[in-house]
Amino acid sequence: MSLLHFHPLRPTATAGASSLPKLPLPLPTQPLKSLPSRPASSFRLHAVSTGFRDASPSLEDEDAKVLVGPASEEERRGERVVADYDWTEEWYPLYLANDVPDDAPLGLTVFDKQLVLYRDGDGLLRCYEDRCPHRLAKLSEGQLIDGRLECLYHGWQFEGEGKCVKIPQLPADAKIPQSACVKTYEVRDSQGVVWVWMSQKTPPNFSKIPWFENFARPGFQDTSTTHELPYDHSILLENLMDPAHIPISHDRTDWTAKREDAQPLCFQVTERTDRGFAGWWGKEKDESLPNFLRFEAPCVLQNNREFVDKNGVKHYFTGLFLCRPTGQGKSMLIVRFGGTMRSPLAKVFPKWYFHQNASKVFEQDMGFLSSQNEVLIKEKVPTKQLYLNLRSSDTWVAEYRKWMDKVGHGMPYHFGHSTISLPKEPAVVEHAPAGLVARASASSPAKGGIGTMHAPNLANRYFRHVIHCKGCRNVVKAFEAWKNGLFALAAALTALAILASARQWKVILLVTATACFGGVYVCSTAIAMNTTNFVRTHRRL
Repeated sequence: MSLLHFHPLRPTATAGASSLPKLPLPLPTQPLKSLPSRPASSFRLHAVSTGFRDASPSLEDEDAKVLVGPASEEERRGERVVADYDWTEEWYPLYLANDVPDDAPLGLTVFDKQLVLYRDGDGLLRCYEDRCPHRLAKLSEGQLIDGRLECLYHGWQFEGEGKCVKIPQLPADAKIPQSACVKTYEVRDSQGVVWVWMSQKTPPNFSKIPWFENFARPGFQDTSTTHELPYDHSILLENLMDPAHIPISHDRTDWTAKREDAQPLCFQVTERTDRGFAGWWGKEKDESLPNFLRFEAPCVLQNNREFVDKNGVKHYFTGLFLCRPTGQGKSMLIVRFGGTMRSPLAKVFPKWYFHQNASKVFEQDMGFLSSQNEVLIKEKVPTKQLYLNLRSSDTWVAEYRKWMDKVGHGMPYHFGHSTISLPKEPAVVEHAPAGLVARASASSPAKGGIGTMHAPNLANRYFRHVIHCKGCRNVVKAFEAWKNGLFALAAALTALAILASARQWKVILLVTATACFGGVYVCSTAIAMNTTNFVRTHRRL
């Protein structure tokens, strides 16, 4: 998946150390130009020697022409520019607001922090630590009783700001202990996305909630999907800011992706701050750079494009990617493609069709991105020692890993361009091996699903997307109901045709039964489109 897959007009055919010493004086820095939509923040910067050097003292002249080089004098001198950064003092995208279940708690993670999100009796969003204070059971495995969150181990109930309001085993004359409360997290619904503030010591900074100007424009419509993916969020972000892979990885997936169109790209970085970077990009043959990309901490990436139609009306398009870190080797992506103009063809295809297309695109990338994640974990060195970043394709990837050098010390772990900090704690085991459906019931709206399609497996399309999407879940249920009904009707009609004595009735009944079997096939195909992974067939060109 990448930034070129944001065109809303056409339906597709598928769719170091963890802390660093502070030097007493900050380095003088030149102010960076900020785009009107988001001001650049002012953080203290420090220069620290990284200790990492290129494998060879200098690149050959020919290599220097094609590979991404140092972006600053500090980098040329082997110094690291460090920004004050605390990963908890950020807003992270949790979920699409419309997909938060009304009748069940939802278990989610940010890095290694496990959270439970639910709507109370008044429809307000509440977010707690996913741990009952009694015996540490997951609250996301519980249920909602009259708008209160109940732990299914002993029935303790919580409401509002994490207050315990019921303990069934407590004597009638005893008061609920004040310590019987859960840790809470601030959440906000902004432009259809639920955001969570992860700090427990600093009050929420509401000015940090991302705001996307295009999504507030009159007539702007979007198609939004959610996907769980089996690789780190940094790998995901790399992939999404890499338009060069589209023609190869997604050849013929939509009308714009053709491997023969693979070509050099041009990039112009217009902003670098401690909050991210931004700039323009396009094809080398383009007269101008029509696409504007912005990456913003902690995990927001957007690609915008504008054009004026024949009537002089300006239209806006956005591909928005919200990439939440969900643990070592895992991530969750909210992807939103939208614009102020849509093709009439887009109205013909149902939303679930575009959702399954998006799933197909991620599945095309999943194998090699997972393997990339494995190599980074195995090698335990910065990307500078592993990657060969080309100026004509990998500029944004290099910018992102260099940004990680600047702020990675404030994260649980990071893989930067010149620095690396491995996780202090092993990956969280989120469900016991004996609990066949524990994960599915604890961490997704699909309660009690059993079988291959519902298995808690990040390689499974149903588990990666459908259980997180109300629309697609309802579509699958509807097609299953129609399939079962049509099959029963076809069987009954076939039996009647056998029993009928008149030839005319036999023909009518058999033709009708055949049509019903055809309907069964159509429903089965639709279910498979929503729940079956894409399998790449390697073809000889």
